[in-house]
Amino acid sequence: MATAKTIVATGATSGLGFEVVKQLLTQKRPHKFILGARDAKTAQAAFDGLKYDKRHNLTIFPLELSNLKTVKTFSRLVLEKLGKGKVDYLLLNAAIAKNADEPGPHGSKWTQHYLIHLLRKKLEASRSRIVVISSGAVRGVEDTSLLDNDVKGASKTERSVYSATKFIQLLGAHWWRRELLEECDVVAVSPGLVPGTGLSRGTRMQMPLNHPDAKTIPEGAQSILRAFTRDDFPEDPFRIFLTSWGEW
Repeated sequence: MATAKTIVATGATSGLGFEVVKQLLTQKRPHKFILGARDAKTAQAAFDGLKYDKRHNLTIFPLELSNLKTVKTFSRLVLEKLGKGKVDYLLLNAAIAKNADEPGPHGSKWTQHYLIHLLRKKLEASRSRIVVISSGAVRGVEDTSLLDNDVKGASKTERSVYSATKFIQLLGAHWWRRELLEECDVVAVSPGLVPGTGLSRGTRMQMPLNHPDAKTIPEGAQSILRAFTRDDFPEDPFRIFLTSWGEW
C-alpha cells in the first residue's frame, strides 16, 4: 500500500474545501487529514455521511479564523497529533466576503500567515507544499494604499473586502515563498469562478450562474488539486499563481 499523505487544512468543511477533501477520500492512496472547523461536530457528521473508506484517517479540531487564540490552539493540537510525522500539504482556504460594515474582528486576513508561522519548523522539516487558495479577484485591488483601511471593522468601504483580503493573502504567499525558499514549495491557486459555493450570499458580490467561465464545485476542486502535484514551476520565482485553466 502507498504511504499515506498528510494534509493539514483550513476552510475544508464546506464549499470548495469540502469538495477537495471529498475527492481525495475517493482515491486509493490513503490520506491523513487534520482539519480546522468552526463547528467540529457538524463537520464530522458531514464527512461521516460520505461513508469513505477507512484506509483514510480524518481528524477535525475547532478553529475560528477570526480569533488568533483558536489558531494558536489549533496549531498546538495539530503538532500533538502529528508527533514525529510529517506534513505533506498545508491547504489554506479562507477569505472575507462580507464588507466590513460592522465593528468586529476580521482576523482571517492575517491568521493564515500566523498559522504558517506557528507550524514553520514542522513544515520546514517536512519540506511541505503550502497551497493557498487564491482568486482572480485580486485584480480588483487598484490602489494598495487603501487596503489597510478597507479591511478594518466598520470601514464601510464601497470597495470589495473579498478582493482586498485575497490580495493580502497573496502578498503573504509571496512572503512565505521567499522565507521558505529551499525548504517548502508555496503555490497560490485559483479555482476559477464557482458560483455554486454560496460565497456571495449576503454580500454585494455578483456571481451569475450562467457566466461563460463559471465552473461547478467539482471542477473548482480539481483546479485546486492540480496545485498539489504540479512540479513544472516557472524559472521566475515570482510566478507562484496557478490559474484555474492550469497556467502559471
